Amino acid sequence: MINVSIAGIGGQGSVLAARILAQAAEAKGWQVRSAETIGMAQRGGDVMSHVRMGNAGEEVFSPLPAKGTVDVLIALEPGEAARALPYLKENGLLVVASTGIPPVMANFKRQTYDPQHLIDDMQAAGVKMVVVDDAELVHRLGELKALNVMMLAYAIIAVNKREDCMDNALRGAITLEDIEAAIPLCVKRKLVSVNEKAIKVVQQVARV
Repeated sequence: MINVSIAGIGGQGSVLAARILAQAAEAKGWQVRSAETIGMAQRGGDVMSHVRMGNAGEEVFSPLPAKGTVDVLIALEPGEAARALPYLKENGLLVVASTGIPPVMANFKRQTYDPQHLIDDMQAAGVKMVVVDDAELVHRLGELKALNVMMLAYAIIAVNKREDCMDNALRGAITLEDIEAAIPLCVKRKLVSVNEKAIKVVQQVARV
């Protein structure tokens, strides 16, 4: 069983990224279940998407993973990484974008929001993680809306290349080719090319 969760802010595309991953898994003949937990997504609230894949022929009865069972957590924003961290298993991999988006309440209360502090705290706690310079990826691509696909691609590359991910259930199970094949089935035709280009950009930039 492979569990992957994608955490982000409403509008960042975590649901679409999960749909692409689920499609890639279904194409292999695996049983797949996915679900989203959404909190005020249209107002910049948190969105978590979960994909559970029966890669060893298992039946997947529930779309929601238990806390401490997620193999790879992809976070499109550092604060959402911290919020979703309890779902990550002890030796799971966190792939997190470095750019912060201040929470709505922080703006209302004029509070300082320091995403780097959150990242430092998670690293200090011993979380196995990859911090992605998402601003550089977006700059190279010239398109913010494909960040979700770039983060998904970065996670696939990381889990398949890092020596400390040898025992991660996602390793070797899903490839970038699988993701590329799923994109035309999940996005509008006019957006296929930019999402395919997004994967190429990540392949050029990713150093894990």
